[in-house]
Amino acid sequence: MKLTRRDFATGIAAGIAAPYLIKSAKAQAATLKIGMCAPVTGPAAESGGYAIKGARLALEAVNKAGGILGKQGELIVEDDQTTNPGIVLAFSKLASQPDIVGFLGSIRSTQVHAMAPDVIKLGKPVMIGGTDPNLTHMGNQWLFRCRPNDSYSGRVIAEFGVNTLGKKKWAVLHSTDAFGTAGGKALSGALEKLGAPSVLDQGYANQSQDFTPVVLAIKQSGADILGSYFTFENDLGIFARQLRQLGVNIPWVGSPSITNVTALKLAGPALYNTYGVADYAEDSSEGSKAFGKIYRDAVKVAPDNQSSWTFDAINVLSAAINKAGSTDPGKIREAILATRKFAGAEGEYNFDQNGDGLHGYNVVKNEKGNIVFDKHIEFND
Repeated sequence: MKLTRRDFATGIAAGIAAPYLIKSAKAQAATLKIGMCAPVTGPAAESGGYAIKGARLALEAVNKAGGILGKQGELIVEDDQTTNPGIVLAFSKLASQPDIVGFLGSIRSTQVHAMAPDVIKLGKPVMIGGTDPNLTHMGNQWLFRCRPNDSYSGRVIAEFGVNTLGKKKWAVLHSTDAFGTAGGKALSGALEKLGAPSVLDQGYANQSQDFTPVVLAIKQSGADILGSYFTFENDLGIFARQLRQLGVNIPWVGSPSITNVTALKLAGPALYNTYGVADYAEDSSEGSKAFGKIYRDAVKVAPDNQSSWTFDAINVLSAAINKAGSTDPGKIREAILATRKFAGAEGEYNFDQNGDGLHGYNVVKNEKGNIVFDKHIEFND
């Protein structure tokens, strides 16, 4: 066979490139990849940045301690655009990479629901922050929650408001998405059991710009306390300012979003003296204090649950892979479910067979913009 000049040149180029291709393949094999869906764009972009920072800080510490199965962990982030279609697309991009061994999903339940069918198809572990109780009770064995679910938050909000604050005329406000609907239902159910049924159950649409009708409904209900489940911090900020502008100053106990850095910045004094249930509270444990110092030193802002759950998710997943001694999905799954007394930023992880790692909440108070730990309430059932 006669070689042309072009064939010769192509052969030389391939010969030169070959060592670099081999080196590149070895470099790729030297890392163990974890995929992460996060809102890089959209209304939750700021909180998404905090989530990514929390995950990266955890992975840096894991790598310094020897890595995962002797390799350096690598985080691969895809933008979920703060939408359900966005997270489905982001997860599909990550799932198409066979060398990714585990994933971090979303803190938003509605997004986790959207991606859940593809999680089942893929069959690899996905750590989540969504708190809809149904997420770990719908037969999906690959979802592992690194926050307490809202069956606990509803009970804590109700117990604190009724038994500590002494209030029994409740207005329950929630978004109409999966998270808000489940949270509102959990809170209303807990109030019924305490003999304080809500006088108002009010839903609202995400990304609302005017909450005046909602505030007026609360005002006219005669409620002496407000319990809330907000999905997005920007909605919460707008509502809080309009609530105070229209003269409603009843006690308010909210779901974890009421304690988030973004919400505090947007609402300012409108959230002073409110209470919240918080999976992350800096003074609630030695693990939370340690994370607080690491995060403040690196990011220069106060941590919240946007960053704490991803920090814990990376640590739990990495420890489980090391314990399994394998990247086999089934072995990693069993190792996660076997996790006991794991000290994280959000508390002590003891996974049940449903994939829930935490079983209680902290009560905190907003004291002039500072989130102050009050107490922790844990449930064993």
